Amino acid sequence: MQRIGVFVCHCGTNIAGTVDVKAVAEALKNEQGVVFSTEYQYMCSEAGQSIIKNAIKEHKLTGVVVCSCSPRMHEATFRKTASSAGLNPYMVEIANIREQCSWIHKDMEKATEKAIILGRAAIAKVHLNAPLTAGESPVVKRALVIGGGIAGIQTALDIADAGFEVDIVEKKPTIGGKMTQLDKTFPTLDCAACILTPKMVDCAQNEKIKIYSYSEVESVSGFVGNFSVKIRKKARYVDETKCTGCGLCTEKCPMKKVPNEFNLGMNNRSAIYIPFAQAVPKIATIDPDHCNMLKNGKCGVCAKICTAGAINYKQEDEIVEEKYGAIIAATGYNPINLDKYDEFAYSQSKDVITSLEFERLTNAAGPTSGKLLRPSDGVHPHTIVFVQCVGSRCGAEDSKGGKSYCSKICCMYTAKHAMLTREKYPDTDVYVFYIDVRTPGKNFDEFYRRAAEEYGVHYIKGMVGKVMPQADGKLLVQGSDLIAGEQLKINADLVVLAAAIEPDKSARPLATMLTASMDTNDFFTEAHPKLRPVESPTAGIFLSGACQGPKDIPETVSQASAAAAKAIGLLCKDKLTCNPCVAHSDEMMCNGCSQCEKVCPYGAISYEDKEFRMPNRTTAIRRVAKVNPAVCQGCGACTVTCPSGAMDLNGFSNRQIMAEVDAICR
Repeated sequence: MQRIGVFVCHCGTNIAGTVDVKAVAEALKNEQGVVFSTEYQYMCSEAGQSIIKNAIKEHKLTGVVVCSCSPRMHEATFRKTASSAGLNPYMVEIANIREQCSWIHKDMEKATEKAIILGRAAIAKVHLNAPLTAGESPVVKRALVIGGGIAGIQTALDIADAGFEVDIVEKKPTIGGKMTQLDKTFPTLDCAACILTPKMVDCAQNEKIKIYSYSEVESVSGFVGNFSVKIRKKARYVDETKCTGCGLCTEKCPMKKVPNEFNLGMNNRSAIYIPFAQAVPKIATIDPDHCNMLKNGKCGVCAKICTAGAINYKQEDEIVEEKYGAIIAATGYNPINLDKYDEFAYSQSKDVITSLEFERLTNAAGPTSGKLLRPSDGVHPHTIVFVQCVGSRCGAEDSKGGKSYCSKICCMYTAKHAMLTREKYPDTDVYVFYIDVRTPGKNFDEFYRRAAEEYGVHYIKGMVGKVMPQADGKLLVQGSDLIAGEQLKINADLVVLAAAIEPDKSARPLATMLTASMDTNDFFTEAHPKLRPVESPTAGIFLSGACQGPKDIPETVSQASAAAAKAIGLLCKDKLTCNPCVAHSDEMMCNGCSQCEKVCPYGAISYEDKEFRMPNRTTAIRRVAKVNPAVCQGCGACTVTCPSGAMDLNGFSNRQIMAEVDAICR
């Protein structure tokens, strides 16, 4: 017979403001098996935990029910409390009467009634709970960082500095990410390359860091502390161990009309290329879609002139398999496609460009060597119009691919562009159309005010309705000035669109491999927005940079170091305590159908042939499921999939779930 204690938390007024906690405690006192029931203002406090400990010892409790907030908040807290009082921690159940009652109901009578029902269900489950013992699993002292932008680089450097080995997987031929394409950074206007390239070099030279560039994660299996990852190293058709990065092959290649993706297609590169001068690793890569030798077997110039003998046209993709204790996602972002925004004439005129394309035009390593020239005719523009929030803050995602959220960085980089333009070209008139200016960072507001007050940038509160190319090469910009209450028409030479940013397209398939959560915008979801902002709900998976949401460089670097710190904390441990709430198979009921194996995201289920004695004393061989408890994470997918009901979950058995349902319905 169970001896159950019930503890109802006020949570200040979070619960007590809508739920009559004293009535809940009194009602649950009469439930079968309950020998003690009380309420307290803050049950998670030290004093509240002391009440639980003392009650366990005094009333010889065999089970505990805490009616409080979500188990995601304090289940671990109350389990530790029970354990310190000598009670098995898995004899503790949480009834969530905050999120599921007080926060969603306004009527106290209804909220109180529901809280009593939830408490009753938790008591019914405790009756069927059994003590569980957690096992242990070793930790592989190696980390994987997926994405080689500034977030991935900073994370990898911090983990390596702590003494652990770390691998960076970057899908492009070089690490560096979007920051390599920038000219200056706000709010200090220091050179992006001057900040970034030393870190890129540090990565390459650090003996603890291995860079898999031009590579992608193929598959992920395993669990926290022991992930098994397959990495596809795509064929460069260049031997990385031999290439010296001299660049002679790129100069002599006859195919020189390939759009240069690093400069966003505003100039051309050769079929064999090094993305930019400071690339790390500085190794040439052959583009198989444009190389004449790979397409039709006619050319071979690069192989003939390569003195190192690095060219290998027969090179194939290579699969590398490694084990890791922790994985950090740092997949970054991309500007949205603006082809559907016809009102801004982006697809109609070369002189309507995105902010990132403007960065390349003003960069000394860009297509115009840093000279601000119109893409259409190479003439210096004297009137530039910047349009904010293009595709951002749309209320809801529309057919054009617009985003409901604020992209966070646009106001600041537009102010930067405007200031740099006015500083370098004082004869240029600069207009900025905005909804409102958002400058939440340190010294950001001062930076924006300098653009408007010191540099004479014309900020116009209002939106641009249409951009129309004119016969004389000008762009007629029609917009509204909401403060002056008038419609404006500006003849511009160049229009710059601040496009919304979105997660990289690789984020969603990666999240599927990692069994990590994502929101409706394809950003990775954190375990808790306030208390665990750099952790994924999936144990051992951490989040770094803009894969979790729009961020500027300072915030990205901060989160990268935070993710590294969390990963280091995991890698420092020799062993991890396993979750004892794992699945198990009833061999007498299992029919070997393999359905559970197919849905298991951790690869914890295998099959074996087992000999069974039949009623007629003969033996038969049957195929049955076998669960590896060290790999199983207790997600329960197999239990709901099993057609014969052979799979069950410790701590969440079918009997326990049905007992809760019965308690709710009576």
